[in-house]
Amino acid sequence: MIIFAASASTIPLWIVLGYLVLLLGLGIFSSKFFRGTSKDYFVASRSIGSFMLLMSVFGTTMTGFALVGSSGKAFNTGVATYGAVAAWSGIIHSAIFFIIGLRLWAIGKRHGYVTQVQFFRDRFNSQTLGTVLFVLLVLLIIPYLLIGIISAGNFVEGTTKGMFNADGIAPWITGLVICGVVLTYVFLGGVRSTAWANTFQTIVFMLTGIVAFLMISSAVAQKNPEYNLKESGIIYNIKRATEYVETHKPERLARGVHPGATTKYEEQQQEYEEKMMEAMNNSAESGEEMIEPAEPTAPKPSMSHLVFITFLFIPLSIGMFPHVFQHWLTAKDAKTFRLAIVAHPICIAIVWLPCILIGVWAAGLAAAGDISISNPSEVLGTMVNLIANPWLLGLLMAGVLAAIMSSLDSQFACLGTMFTNDIVIPIRGKDYYSDADKLKLARWFVVGVVAVAYLASLALMETASVFGLGIWCFTGFTALFPIVFAALYWKRVTAVGVYACMAVTTGLWVYWFHQSGYGVDKHFLILGMLPVAPLTLASAAALVMGSLCSKPPEARLVNRFFPRSNDSNRSRGSNDRRSRQGS
Repeated sequence: MIIFAASASTIPLWIVLGYLVLLLGLGIFSSKFFRGTSKDYFVASRSIGSFMLLMSVFGTTMTGFALVGSSGKAFNTGVATYGAVAAWSGIIHSAIFFIIGLRLWAIGKRHGYVTQVQFFRDRFNSQTLGTVLFVLLVLLIIPYLLIGIISAGNFVEGTTKGMFNADGIAPWITGLVICGVVLTYVFLGGVRSTAWANTFQTIVFMLTGIVAFLMISSAVAQKNPEYNLKESGIIYNIKRATEYVETHKPERLARGVHPGATTKYEEQQQEYEEKMMEAMNNSAESGEEMIEPAEPTAPKPSMSHLVFITFLFIPLSIGMFPHVFQHWLTAKDAKTFRLAIVAHPICIAIVWLPCILIGVWAAGLAAAGDISISNPSEVLGTMVNLIANPWLLGLLMAGVLAAIMSSLDSQFACLGTMFTNDIVIPIRGKDYYSDADKLKLARWFVVGVVAVAYLASLALMETASVFGLGIWCFTGFTALFPIVFAALYWKRVTAVGVYACMAVTTGLWVYWFHQSGYGVDKHFLILGMLPVAPLTLASAAALVMGSLCSKPPEARLVNRFFPRSNDSNRSRGSNDRRSRQGS
């Protein structure tokens, strides 16, 4: 009755509305610092400090995939989700910041780049290559963007059930509201407003996420018959909540086969054999055809060793995210990256671990009949709805929306920047448009991107799996990762090799995506591995073979992106002059 009373209250909606107004106000306020130039709109005049860079980069990677998707995946798979996705992400993301982000920042600052495509066009001296890569990146980032809108719609629908009607707020309303709020401050201040909003939203969702975890653990722990209010505490509640899962859904607490599931299977097998003997005896006595009882299914590991290992390919995708590239370029100097490299894994643990445990606990509650889950994307919203206090529920709803919106704004701003600088300006030439014209183009492209994304989300809102859509999206970005790595560290790489990499990536990705029923088959594997592993290995092999079989790049082009080559050439030239003078 208490939970029903809290759900029926509209207080949470007013808190969420207040949060959105506050965010909108912050976005408008931050736009006052906007310098009115296209450079400030695209990369905040390269003036962002350490803390804001950490918050903006981390915030833009924590999409609905990380919150709604991870809890839904844990609901279906269990604790293995943390090791497979979060642990790998924490380690690999920091490594990417160091080996890719720092180097791209230095090159971008030296040559004045504001998009990935500008870098690749110059690095391989090909306008056409940049255009083809632009198309691939946009086709991959749009599903990534949709993840956020769909996650928000499903989450709010799950948490508002009973407030107005049995179904909750329709997802299309939520999508429209958050798209409108984000569009407003991105339109006004570009990446600078995005960085401010991301910093605020990241702090909000990290703090409210911790509160949500503690409150939900208490609510689940009270379902346990052995719960004792006098002993209640953080560790105690987590322990009792997990014990409840062990009783009703033990297989969610192990990557392999849980001993409890094995014991349960053995009991079911013994019962099956007894029923078989009884059915055989009855059939022999009556002379009628024997009716065989249903044979129990042997327990299987929630995730095989090979699938677990191949999940490590997924975090490599961050090296090819256009919106992360744009945030890297906003850094004030190289030292700005230090905090992001060190603190990023800690931030991931703070956010992912609670979400995954919540998904595991939801599996236990669903198995016990305490809650009903029809779509994994509803898990987080349904679990948050267990909290009896409407004020806390409202704060937690705001926190989850903050996490989702902190990635949407970066993606909107990035796509507007890419359309302007990579398509429109090259057609007429960079000197054709004034700085004010570039600004207008970027802003109206942002409006167009938001409109298209919102309409596309309406078509997929009811059927799309947030985690599945995210995995396929990241698979494509990861398969393109060899391009950026080779561009930065291999002087021999050529445009032919890049074309070969993109062709293999596109062909295999489309074919396997089709084979999986366009993401419907959530257990689709290639040779027992996630498709991302063989796809990335194939694309990397194509890049290497295509480069080695084509003419090496000109020394002039290579020297432009490898300063040490210039230094050695100058040193060599100086030595030659000394030798001639001595002779």
